[in-house]
Amino acid sequence: MITFSLQSGSNGNSIYVEAGDTRLLFDAGISGKQAEGRMRRHGRAIRDVQALIISHDHSDHIHCAGVFHRKFGLPIHMTRTTHQATYCNLGPLSDVRYFQAGEPLQFNGVTVHTLPTPHDAADGVAFIIEHEGKRLGIFTDLGHPFPELARWLGDLDACYLESNYDPDMLANGPYPYALQQRIRGAGGHLSNQESADLIRTAGPRLGWAVLAHLSEHNNHPQLALDTHHQCLGRDYPLHVASRYEVSDLFTV
Repeated sequence: MITFSLQSGSNGNSIYVEAGDTRLLFDAGISGKQAEGRMRRHGRAIRDVQALIISHDHSDHIHCAGVFHRKFGLPIHMTRTTHQATYCNLGPLSDVRYFQAGEPLQFNGVTVHTLPTPHDAADGVAFIIEHEGKRLGIFTDLGHPFPELARWLGDLDACYLESNYDPDMLANGPYPYALQQRIRGAGGHLSNQESADLIRTAGPRLGWAVLAHLSEHNNHPQLALDTHHQCLGRDYPLHVASRYEVSDLFTV
């Protein structure tokens, strides 16, 4: 499998995964022009993508799904509840394929496992992409470290895992108290330390991790890396998905 992040953060999210002849995009929180250009930097064409798969209804993940669909001809896979929550904002859609969280999606030998999350969305979903014995996780907007997470991570070869905030930066930053409570609450996001603890307990199969969905105001890439290295050691292969640029290309 080959993968890269087009962008990751509250200002927009999209992740590309290529497995065999199958090309998939997960989420559409950036513009069509940005997505097309960032895929081109790695020699990929967005019009070759066979499916756009949406994790949940928050705008930083779904805002441009209608554009991706109409401009590039991508069929959209999402839960019916997610579609209903954003129906008025997506524009006309002619090819929507519904799934229920917990049921797998099949694409020419590639299985996408859909996993329900407690994030405060209408119907949040995380993903495991499986192909020829390799398994890649896309785990962002998780809510909190619920018990299944460690087990899922232990069965992966690689993952994108949210590392949204540093608790001290959040407590002393510009966000009002109610928003701070939402972020660190049961339906919010994972902190750097929570992410690091999950990777530490995942076991030896997990070969690398991309820290994703970092907050602009409550985190910093180097701080996220330092927190993880303190927990995992300096040699653990970690990367950070940028809020502004396409990532490196990663192989699973």
